[in-house]
Amino acid sequence: MTLPSSAPGQLEPGQTPPKVLTIAGSDSGGGAGIQADLRTFALAGCHGMTAVTAVTVQNTLGVSGFHEVPPETVAAQIRVVASDIGVQAAKTGMLASAPIVSAVAAACAEVGIGGDGGVPFVVDPVCASMHGDPLLKPEALDVIRAEIFPLATVVTPNLDEVRLLVGIEVTDRPSAEEAARRLVGLGARWALVTGGHLRSAPESVDILYDGRSFFEFAKPRIPTGNDHGGGDTLASSMTCALARGASVPEAVAFAKDWVTESLRWSYNLGAGHGPVNPLWRLG
Repeated sequence: MTLPSSAPGQLEPGQTPPKVLTIAGSDSGGGAGIQADLRTFALAGCHGMTAVTAVTVQNTLGVSGFHEVPPETVAAQIRVVASDIGVQAAKTGMLASAPIVSAVAAACAEVGIGGDGGVPFVVDPVCASMHGDPLLKPEALDVIRAEIFPLATVVTPNLDEVRLLVGIEVTDRPSAEEAARRLVGLGARWALVTGGHLRSAPESVDILYDGRSFFEFAKPRIPTGNDHGGGDTLASSMTCALARGASVPEAVAFAKDWVTESLRWSYNLGAGHGPVNPLWRLG
């Protein structure tokens, strides 16, 4: 797998870059959601497309509200870009409600995103903001498990999302492995249990599982409170690598490096948590 190392992309004039789709909510503060996804897509040399699921009202201090996009409009966005432009990899973020989850699952299955032999599909099961503000209605969890997970190439829950999805409190390697087993048991082809929220550990360790083997990805923990959008950035960089033909373990390794550097270059913004910063790729 060849990925651009220092420049935003290694393309000839007029050459079409890999085409990737994010199905997620908008962050008015610009740190997470589709804004974070599009930043990483561009800096990893990919053409980004969007299916907006919700418009949030948020800043660095938290989310004060959100407005859902009608499910039929979300589905129409997926269909229209897939039929005209084409999609080489896709990801989800905030899906907001059970009707939107069902609409996304149906549209993705229709256009060949996810599933056996489909376009690589990264599912980031966003349930709440980093401040704990809910971004998914509780009844939508069952629909994510039943309809989205069976389409997923890889799911990327953080530890809070793992607890909500499979009822496991991850505190160590054995509990992370058991969580990964249960996630794959829900239908995902691969599960990545991310360890960024286990802040007592000296390293950030992610555990990847495909139903047979475990893979570990560890990086030194970056001491910063500016980690808004870290999960989105991890999933979107993984999506870019998959669009370029990487295997899932290769894509996870690339994404782990990407988000670690984005944390290293994170910056202060507003009065709360600043964002991770993929703009390091310009330096």
